[in-house]
Amino acid sequence: MLNPALSCRSEVFYNEKDGAKLSDFDYFLPKELIAQEPLARRDSSRLLVIDRQKKTISHRLFKDLPEYLMKDDILVLNNTKVLPVRLLGFKKDTLGKVDALLTSRLSDKKFQVLLRPSLKINQEVVFSGGSVKARVVSPGVLEFDQDMSAEVLEKIGIMPLPPYIKRTPRIEDNQRYQTIYASNPGAIASPTAGLHFTAELIAELKNKGVEIAYLSLHTGIGTFKPVKTEDIREHKMEKEEFVIPQETLRLLSRAQMNKQRIFAVGTTTTRALETIALYPPTAGLQGYADIFIYPGYDFKIVNCLLTNFHLPKTTLLMLVSALAGRGLITRAYQEAIEKKYRFYSYGDAMLII
Repeated sequence: MLNPALSCRSEVFYNEKDGAKLSDFDYFLPKELIAQEPLARRDSSRLLVIDRQKKTISHRLFKDLPEYLMKDDILVLNNTKVLPVRLLGFKKDTLGKVDALLTSRLSDKKFQVLLRPSLKINQEVVFSGGSVKARVVSPGVLEFDQDMSAEVLEKIGIMPLPPYIKRTPRIEDNQRYQTIYASNPGAIASPTAGLHFTAELIAELKNKGVEIAYLSLHTGIGTFKPVKTEDIREHKMEKEEFVIPQETLRLLSRAQMNKQRIFAVGTTTTRALETIALYPPTAGLQGYADIFIYPGYDFKIVNCLLTNFHLPKTTLLMLVSALAGRGLITRAYQEAIEKKYRFYSYGDAMLII
């Protein structure tokens, strides 16, 4: 059993000394540090390393990651695959351009969407030169004239790069905005901490005796939902689907029993792992994660975290602050800015040990 006798509620992880104000998680980032392109080689990204016990910050390259893992450590990766769910089309009546992001599937033909510009009920949109049509059936919902399978999306959609990447997606983004181990389609955004891994690096970790485990958490719009309340405890996370195979649960259970370290690759992986502390898993586990982790939370599964740098005032920044401490994260971000690290999805990485 994983973590017996646990009790936790996702909204009550606040510790007075760490602060619960939204403004505590703000910082200024020069625009030129927002990475617009991936590096030529995935593992050539920089790696900022936070040692929580020593309260130190060091600067390495991502390819140095194996130096920080030992034999029998567990490295957990999110193998979700990003679907090309951004569709470009035009209004049937006025021919005005329409940009649609399919955020969640309601049925084979119906999707929750973010539309730019917003459209009226019953207004029709044409995609892919007229081969696919859709109609607004309720606010924020499109119904298509055919089943929108993953295969159809692969033909007509483009990669949903984050809005802070100020360029049109290119064909190479289809490969570079996916992890090399992506295998389970369903995400609308990449678990970007995993973008730095190469097959050679994973092989090096395995040869060292590090055990690799996989799960799936399909990143949805909830990950990016802005926190609008000054008291962060009032924020509610949206649910995101996850699957943790039986083999991964077995490895995690053994690791906890033997006091092996569990490294989560990314905040998505972290939320999936910490969610299973709410369940008594005995076999493969499938469900929805809506856990909100912020300072004061007592981590039950994750010992170390590999992540990218996150936007101000986001639940992602709050999560890493919960693990490393808000003061240490603030110092780390200041150093990263001073040393001109590359930020966000195509940017550099941080390891918290």
